[in-house]
Amino acid sequence: RMSLREHVLSLFRSAVGTVRPASMMKRALKLQGDGCPQLLVKGQAFPVKRDLYLVGFGKAVLGMAAAAEEILGDHLIRGIINVPLGIQESLQRAGMQEMLLKPHSKIQVIEGAKNNLPDAEALKGAVAIQQLAEGLTADDLLLVLISGGGSALLPAPIPPILLEEKEKLTKMLASRGAAIQELNIVRKTLSVLKGGGLAQLAYPARVVSLILSDVIGDPLDIIASGPTAASSHNVQDCLQVLAKYNLMHNLPKSVEMVLSSTPTKPTAPAHYSHVSNIIIGSNTLALDEAKHHAEGLGYTALVLSAAIRGEVSRVATLYCQLIQLVCLGLTGLAEGPLSDEVRGNLLQLVAELEIPGLDLARFLQAVRGLGPERPVCILAGGETTVQLQGSGKGGRNQELALHVGLGLHRAQCTEGSSPQGRCEIIFFSGGTDGQDGPTEAAGAFCSPGLVAEALQEGLDVEAFLRNNDSYTFFSQFQGGHHLLVTGLTGTNVMDIQAILIRAM
Repeated sequence: RMSLREHVLSLFRSAVGTVRPASMMKRALKLQGDGCPQLLVKGQAFPVKRDLYLVGFGKAVLGMAAAAEEILGDHLIRGIINVPLGIQESLQRAGMQEMLLKPHSKIQVIEGAKNNLPDAEALKGAVAIQQLAEGLTADDLLLVLISGGGSALLPAPIPPILLEEKEKLTKMLASRGAAIQELNIVRKTLSVLKGGGLAQLAYPARVVSLILSDVIGDPLDIIASGPTAASSHNVQDCLQVLAKYNLMHNLPKSVEMVLSSTPTKPTAPAHYSHVSNIIIGSNTLALDEAKHHAEGLGYTALVLSAAIRGEVSRVATLYCQLIQLVCLGLTGLAEGPLSDEVRGNLLQLVAELEIPGLDLARFLQAVRGLGPERPVCILAGGETTVQLQGSGKGGRNQELALHVGLGLHRAQCTEGSSPQGRCEIIFFSGGTDGQDGPTEAAGAFCSPGLVAEALQEGLDVEAFLRNNDSYTFFSQFQGGHHLLVTGLTGTNVMDIQAILIRAM
């Protein structure tokens, strides 16, 4: 029979496959009629009165643009997209021709944002997109392709702020543990194009945005910092974030100037009547596909939530408790003092983490009905956070996997004849974009025996975690068997976690 690792791999591949740009675009976008053509997006019709233009930015946008150009044909006059550095070469190497533009494409590609950080190349692309938008008329239609990673690829700080200054401020916030939502509030406030800026510049043209969401809950004004959505934040919110992380005292003069001269009221939503924002792919879509796939492999599959968030060590504790509970169910111990204790711990953890869409009662009910005959697959998605304390190499998915490994090891040591010992368990966490932090890995696998093996080799797991050095840790084992390296996938809908458990 297939190993659990092989099953996880095929689940992850099917989930990523369903949110690949070509399949999503073909489901969402159609062009019909010749005389006065119409653009149909998920059933909504937009007349193409005169010229059709395209701009885009994000990790999945190259593939989205290739599919869009095929669908739009000669109606497309010109396009500019900003994509991650090296993505064309990477997709070429991986033989993913369908994600690349044809040789005589009308779409100009600008690569930038090395390691997902704004840079001079990304700024050049942002300026080109800004100029295209400013030149449009009321009869033009602007198709905007947006995906995760779009924020770093659309940097146009409000003068006199320099890119380096904005960059340094964002880095300081991230290193102090600011959530992606908080980072985006600050970025938007200091940007020309974010927070609805691009839509305002394109007025009076019709703007239609196709969005691949990489943010929990799919909030339009947060994905890629909402360049075509009315911002729900104002300068006060930005000041609050800066104050929360004690950064008000060392702001660059240029940032102080912009903040003091920014109007306190955001642009009224009425100013966005020329804009339609349409989500065509998300983490939920990927998880639904993985669930369907797991059931096909014979698993009882449960989707926990597409909105897992929180600090990796806390989320790891949640997963370890869930694993323990499922093992108790599979080994006939679903009722009893240990089960009650684990349930109590779970209720407390879920309340603390405040994960949207997590229906624990339904999950606990499902676990009660488990028998040893069918293996169990728990799926979840979202985006965890890491407190950076060390100088090691890793990413949030690898760090989460290592925390789960350590938690499972501890549970086995303290309980002696734990039910976990009578189950085969694998945990996986991976980024759907194929990137986890500044490493070549998309994520990592771990099983309960991994930490015991590491300790025998004289490796101090806790020291690796303290130094945020999960990648180095996983690299120590049999040819990186615990790391998943996919290369860039050309899509991005946050992370996916999978737990597979079968009774032995």
